[in-house]
Amino acid sequence: MAILVFFLCHWFISLFCQTFFLHRYASHKMFKMSKGWEKFFYFFTFLAQGSSFLNPRAYAIMHRMHHAYSDTEKDPHSPHFIKDVWGLMINTKNIYVDYRHYKTEPEPQFRDRYPAWPALDHFADLWVVRISFALLYTLFYIHFATYWWMFLLLPVHFLMSPIHGAIVNWCGHKYGYANYNNDDHSKNTLPIDFLMMGELFQNNHHKSPNDPDFAKRWFEFDPVYPMIRILNKARIIQLRKEA
Repeated sequence: MAILVFFLCHWFISLFCQTFFLHRYASHKMFKMSKGWEKFFYFFTFLAQGSSFLNPRAYAIMHRMHHAYSDTEKDPHSPHFIKDVWGLMINTKNIYVDYRHYKTEPEPQFRDRYPAWPALDHFADLWVVRISFALLYTLFYIHFATYWWMFLLLPVHFLMSPIHGAIVNWCGHKYGYANYNNDDHSKNTLPIDFLMMGELFQNNHHKSPNDPDFAKRWFEFDPVYPMIRILNKARIIQLRKEA
């Protein structure tokens, strides 16, 4: 039971940070927050993602490119130009590393207006830090695992954030239905989206990229949007546009 709780908590808390902070805030600026709260969610994302922490600047650049060049050869992670999910993850990783370490400068329209915390970014990228998180996950499993097969879940913990991204980018542009013609292959992928906290309403999101509510039809539900409304009511964030 402890392993299941730990796995689900890591999965959904890490995923929340990815969709709330990296995607909806860093990439799209769907809402504003003070510098203090920005630092809080920045650090919380680091803790939640752990060994697979994604740099907000590099994430934002790539995601803005994804919208501008959706399902074309300039899309950094379109499944229609890569033969398998592993290839998609490797290609995305290579582009991410180039932007993370300033080996490549993005086009002007993809620059600026993303959160930055150089000291934390440097610390989070240290191999000793990433390996330390992996060791903590492993020690937890050694202490609480009751069956050998539970250890097969450890690689998911180590690569949690890239796995989330691969599921969204692969399934969200190959499988499901479309509410809108967006001139790309974006899809809404149900019922898998219930495990992805709204991220697999890709077709809806590509239609209205700055709308904080990814659900559009009566049977669709974006679980992060009510959380955003609560944070807005509490004045922790300020929505730029009410959906």
